[in-house]
Amino acid sequence: MARNRVRKGRPLDGWLVIDKPTGMTSTAVVSILKRIFNAQKVGHGGTLDPLATGLLPIAMGAATKTVPYIMDGTKRYHFTLKLGEARDSDDADGAVTATSDVRPTDEQLQQAAADLTGDIMQVPPVFSALKVAGERAYDMARDGRPPELPPRPARVDRFVLIDRPDADHAVFEVESGKGVYMRSLARDVALACGTVGHIAVLRRLRVGPFTEADAISLDKITGSAEEGPASPELLLPVSTALADIPAVALMPDEAALIRHGQALGLMDFIDRIPETGPDDVVRMMDGEVVLGLGRLEEGWLRPVRLL
Repeated sequence: MARNRVRKGRPLDGWLVIDKPTGMTSTAVVSILKRIFNAQKVGHGGTLDPLATGLLPIAMGAATKTVPYIMDGTKRYHFTLKLGEARDSDDADGAVTATSDVRPTDEQLQQAAADLTGDIMQVPPVFSALKVAGERAYDMARDGRPPELPPRPARVDRFVLIDRPDADHAVFEVESGKGVYMRSLARDVALACGTVGHIAVLRRLRVGPFTEADAISLDKITGSAEEGPASPELLLPVSTALADIPAVALMPDEAALIRHGQALGLMDFIDRIPETGPDDVVRMMDGEVVLGLGRLEEGWLRPVRLL
């Protein structure tokens, strides 16, 4: 008779927003926090490159169910473009592959950024986790077999030049959705100006509802855990990740049906439906408790993710 595997660690639920230091992978941060909190289940809401710093949302327990909604949220970045050098990784961690003496004007950089705003087609960096015929692109690149990656649709909501410290460097602010590579934007804005470039500094300032005000340094967490597992009081509620999603208030009997996975006819609470588009996802509330997420479709509220 098969036995259910017992998870090791504490059954913690919630979000922790880490201000990731440079030089660490997102996976390494997850491993450290899983050990420090002695948590059963830990994941993250969107990879940051080792070179990058800034917001890395960490999900524990039930919060891992809301990771897709965090990853779909708006992200804000600042990056410094180093002009005149192309790198194989499109950031400062890579090897130099080309150089140029061309240094564009501020106006040229601003125009190139404007042209890369909106719905664009973007070629991902070869040093990325995308799979090509079952292999990771970065593994192929490290083996000297960099793959030809096809352009992919991307949505860039804001891309502006915010500082020009000197002729060799330009600082940009970007707001984008899921799956947009900052390293590709840096590479492409330089190429559009007739030169080459790569990211020298990258920082993420926002992920969905999380901002720098929510962030805590990894050093502070590790320091507080020297005498035992870190305190669960450091975690934000699971529902924090869903704060940007319109809410619908349910009566106790409606909430009971939703908890059992049943759909509700919208005509019964048409006056409580938030302003959303067709087939939009809503946050289903039982008083102050978030039951999960539902979808408004064809006259019904159907649960799609229960917490």
